[in-house]
Amino acid sequence: MNTKGLVRHVRSCAQLAAVLEASGWPKPGNVHRTKQHPDARYEHFLAGSIALGSSAEAAALKGLLAAKNRVDLSKIGLGKLVRKAVSDIAESHHGGNTHLGVCLLFIPLAAAAAKSHIETGAISPHVLRSNVKKIIESTTPKDAVAIYQAIALASSPHEMGKVDGDRAPDLYDKQAKRKILADGVTLFDVMKQASSYDSIARELATGMEISFEVGYRKMMETFDTSRDTNVATVHTFLQILAMVPDTFIARKIGLRFDSDIRRAVDLGRKETIWISETAEQVLQLGGLTTKEGEASLWEFDGKLQSLGKDYSPGTTADLTATALMIALLCGLKF
Repeated sequence: MNTKGLVRHVRSCAQLAAVLEASGWPKPGNVHRTKQHPDARYEHFLAGSIALGSSAEAAALKGLLAAKNRVDLSKIGLGKLVRKAVSDIAESHHGGNTHLGVCLLFIPLAAAAAKSHIETGAISPHVLRSNVKKIIESTTPKDAVAIYQAIALASSPHEMGKVDGDRAPDLYDKQAKRKILADGVTLFDVMKQASSYDSIARELATGMEISFEVGYRKMMETFDTSRDTNVATVHTFLQILAMVPDTFIARKIGLRFDSDIRRAVDLGRKETIWISETAEQVLQLGGLTTKEGEASLWEFDGKLQSLGKDYSPGTTADLTATALMIALLCGLKF
């Protein structure tokens, strides 16, 4: 695969992974092929999935150059690339924040994928994850500032809560940029700090542990037995949700009672543990592979949809999309 072919391949994997995740159905509580939310429709997610391609390709090119020692890892510019992806997605539709978490995960993954291929002639899970870690740990304060800006583009203060008394300032602190640059707070520092209450941050602080060790494994295992990408996508979603309480839901529910993000998420997890327990029960019944499991799955979807968009497992969807991208990069074909 030549240079142009490699970066285009990474772009295609990113776009297809996002499309396949959005198309998985029924993913309980999420927008999917047969269910819309008041402020976001299935086609909004498709549009955003295509719009992120340009930034994924640019990230792949930077990873390729880093592998050839033509760009230092710290100069890849993850923050700017994520900010561009979020901006491109916002311009592609009127459905609000559809892909913030996906952008945060896909951009370093794209850079790591191209780097891995140049170094070894292929993309394997082990090398890919190793390069993801190296790239994220090499980020800079400028990356952190750009990520703050990207999050501000996609969300509003009341949605994110407050963080006090930490090295990394609150997202909506007017002096955040100055403090980050003055104190030398890197993107990795920010993600490590937030990892206790946000699963996307945890992924970036751990080299995408959930996506590789839970999501990718479940994806490949299920596809190998079912030969069905939708079954693999939905079952991966359920497996992640069963093992990792969704921090998007926990934040939304917890912030109703406490503006401090740590306390809010802790409270939200306790209030919504039944969601993870139900996901596990659906899998035990066979999920989409049995009539009983499928009936239970649709009932679960109906329950979450009836509770409103605050009960949409958005973080789980982002992790599922990342597992799909890893699988595609590593050779999954269907």
